[in-house]
This record gives sequence, structure tokens and C-alpha cells, in this order.
Amino acid sequence: MLKIESITKVFNRGTVNEKIALDHVSLSLEVGDFATIVGSNGAGKSTLFNAIAGSFYIDDGSIELDGEDITFLPDYRRSRVIGRLFQDPLRGTAPRMSIEENLALAALCANQKKGWGLSRVTKKDKAFLRDYLSVLGMGLEDRMKQPVGLLSGGQRQALTLLMATIITPKLLLLDEHTAALDPATAETVLKLTRQIVAERKITCMMVTHNMKNALDLGNRTLMMDAGTIVLDIAGNEREGLTVNDLLEKFRVGAGKELDDDRVRLSEME
Repeated sequence: MLKIESITKVFNRGTVNEKIALDHVSLSLEVGDFATIVGSNGAGKSTLFNAIAGSFYIDDGSIELDGEDITFLPDYRRSRVIGRLFQDPLRGTAPRMSIEENLALAALCANQKKGWGLSRVTKKDKAFLRDYLSVLGMGLEDRMKQPVGLLSGGQRQALTLLMATIITPKLLLLDEHTAALDPATAETVLKLTRQIVAERKITCMMVTHNMKNALDLGNRTLMMDAGTIVLDIAGNEREGLTVNDLLEKFRVGAGKELDDDRVRLSEME
């Protein structure tokens, strides 16, 4: 489904602030793969997502999605087939628009039929959106006219997840989408994530600082350092691994300890 070949991105090239953010990264994901990604700040995790989503064009290499070369495809075109959630629950929604309008807008933006607009949303469509929202179990289906800005962070992030998958994407990018939530709410959103990804067989990549989640979720774990993938484990090699095992594999692959306070805190939890 996703084929990345030797992509490179350098910021501020030729200056004292030059930063190699991605250093000849290669990666392939099969249909239905769910890869968790771990690494310290500055390792290149979010930069990799930005490259895939089209937030900038890469300097070298290529990116293919479902057999199509998207290396130089504009981000708004990629958004039709790539869903994305960010760490900040405030991103990804329009706070002054209602829950119903946000869901409808997400569906219309992902749908490639021309001439659609919010005015074309029928009563049948609205009924579908209400039923779709009910899967959250948060009672939001009874508050469809309420502005999204009045929701809690957890409610908003759960809504954003539904918006990103209302029309099944070819690829779903989750950039620490539970990091800003309290533990109980984070667990709810993770459970919903696991359910939606499994039921729709969505190819998914999830950045996390929680080492246990990195091993419990999905079928594959990647670790990044200094703009490169230093560890890629799946299958039998991944089964039965502990957090300490994963940290040791990182030390061997990167040649150093994983130094990240959030990772240490998650290990203690």
C-alpha cells in the first residue's frame, strides 16, 4: 500500500542551522499493516508524516501510495486518501461549526464527486452521520447542533478520528493522537482506534511515546533516530517483547540509549 524509497529532507540547507530531518528513509507497508513508531524528539517521526501527507516536498527519493506516485502530489489531493490526526485535539476540526457540519465537511472533502457542498447534505445523510457518531458511546449524537469548540479534548479527538475515517482512507496517520489526553480518555480513544482500523482493514501508522502501546498495538514496530529508521520488527520477532527488550534493540541499532523523558515516564507507568 505504501512504498517509500530513500527519501531525504534537509531544512535550512547550506546554513549554520542546516538540519537533516530525513536521511534516505525507505519503508514499505502492506495493505492492513498497523505500524507503531517510537523515537525521541527530533528523531524524524512527525517529519516522516509530513512528507507522506504532502506538507512539504521531499528533496530526494519517492513516495508511492497504492501504486500511485504521490511524491509531488499537492497535500489537498493526498488528503482525499490519507487521514491524519495530530497530538493537539484542537487541530483537525472547525470549532465554530457544529458537530454535524464538521462530520459532513469531512465526508464531502474526502468524496471526490464534483459539485458537492454542505447544502447538498440530505436528511438521509444527516441520519447516517448521527448513527455514525453513536459508535463513540459519548452521547454526541444527541448534540449534533452543538459547536465543536465546546467539546472536551477527548470528545474532540474521538470526533476527529471519525472524521478522518468517515470515508475509509487508504492510509491513516496518527501523530501521538492521545498524548494530550488524560489516561482514561486516552485509553478510550485507543480502543476506538484499534476497533476502526481492524474493522476497516485500514493501513495505519501511529507515532507514540508509550513503549507499551508501541508493542501492544498493531503488527509492526518501528524506531527512529536522527532521521533514519534504526529498527523495524514484526511477526515472531515482535511477539513477547518487553519494553526493556525494545529499548535494548534500539541501543544496538542506534548505538546509543533512547533518551526521552516521556518514554521513561511511560515505561514507569
